[in-house]
Amino acid sequence: MKDMVFYGHHGFNSAEKELGQHWEVDVEIEGDLSFPAQTDSLKDTIDYTEVYRKVKDVIENENFSLLESIAERIADKLLDSFTAYEVVVRVKKQHPPLGGPIKYACVEIRRKRQ
Repeated sequence: MKDMVFYGHHGFNSAEKELGQHWEVDVEIEGDLSFPAQTDSLKDTIDYTEVYRKVKDVIENENFSLLESIAERIADKLLDSFTAYEVVVRVKKQHPPLGGPIKYACVEIRRKRQ
């Protein structure tokens, strides 16, 4: 899932946390999809609607200072909720306050089920 955009109140400085900003998230989920491919049933696969809801919940209802913490929380939540054996999470902070023009700062993590 690419380019999901949410509004959240994260950041190291108090102004970022108070005002909030747009966050962009990409998620890649790896798992064995052979059974749902055979059954053609939503109940047997990873429901993208639920993935979206879980990412949205982290961005919109939790608070973090670091991009790394946001990405880690999303990865943990997805691995705890679905039968995936690996996830890749990219979190982009749009226009971070670095003193000059920059489109975004990004963190990407890859986590596997233990």
